[in-house]
Amino acid sequence: MSTPAILNRGGLEDLKRGYVETADAYACLFCAHRAEKGVVQPLDGTLYLPERYLQVHVERAHGAVFDALLGLGKKVTGLTDVQRRLLERFQRGDGDEEVRSALGIGSTSTIRNHRFLLKERERQARVFLAIMELLKPAERKAGRLVEADGPFHITTGEKERFLAKYFPDGLDGPLTRFPSREKQRYVVVQALADRFEPARRYTEKEVNAVLTAAWEDFAMLRRYLVSYGFLGRRDDGSEYWKAGDAVAIDRREELKLQAREVRTVAGVFCIRNERNGKQWVESTRNVKTMNGQRFQLQEGMHRNKALQRDWTEYGEDAFSTEVLEEVAPDVADVRKALVEMKKRWLERLQPFGDRGYN
Repeated sequence: MSTPAILNRGGLEDLKRGYVETADAYACLFCAHRAEKGVVQPLDGTLYLPERYLQVHVERAHGAVFDALLGLGKKVTGLTDVQRRLLERFQRGDGDEEVRSALGIGSTSTIRNHRFLLKERERQARVFLAIMELLKPAERKAGRLVEADGPFHITTGEKERFLAKYFPDGLDGPLTRFPSREKQRYVVVQALADRFEPARRYTEKEVNAVLTAAWEDFAMLRRYLVSYGFLGRRDDGSEYWKAGDAVAIDRREELKLQAREVRTVAGVFCIRNERNGKQWVESTRNVKTMNGQRFQLQEGMHRNKALQRDWTEYGEDAFSTEVLEEVAPDVADVRKALVEMKKRWLERLQPFGDRGYN
């Protein structure tokens, strides 16, 4: 499995807020969700500026950033299960005796010792970060470090190897295969973006024609170009353009089109293991975020550890995703409707213990 992408994204402040700012967009650190700069984003009948839209997305899709980061797993955080549980209690403001009683760990002096060790680890981390920051100028001067436009630090040698590996006939030639590792995938998609002309509008058919020359699955390449922010598009897919280009756009007309056509649908969905029949049932204010759930599983950072373990063991092809029920558009209290809807499906499917991941 590739290293979770969040390890390569953003600085400390970006991690604390849950999203990163790139040259032309704001991007969620926990999934592939993006908001292009300069385009107001519609959500639940309200128009948001791009950065505020990402803040709302992180809150709704991933909850508190503290909990989302803590739930990424030991591979990403380096924390043991005991340390994670302690930090959860510390975040709640529990005292030493409350923590000891809740977790059943030794005595209050044991809890105090854990607090000391975590603080010591924080101090060590700050020193290590300073060392690595001071190392970067030397790496850059030696030509070994490239600051990518996106969320990765990619060395010159890495970039050259990736492009030679996947484009053996040159950057205008076909791909040998599509990378599974995200850093390599990013470099490949970035190279494909150079096949599009600046200041030009493309139909979807024209985009497909450009990409077919590189790879037969042009639809997948198109999705990654949009997801990584190299191509902008209208929500109805009628028009594409190279992101960041100075193309004259009637923004008012475009926003009106988005407001008419974008409808956020809340509902309950299920991720099902077709090998053993286990299911995970969850609710969401936007069923489109199901793609974010699969992305988290692909990157090994899903908050449901049992589901993540089986995903890793059985592979992506063993799982299906299904919308079980949608909230009617005229419902006044969507949050209440989701709670009741999820409760009904949990009672119906009983996805607990040997039958599921809830």
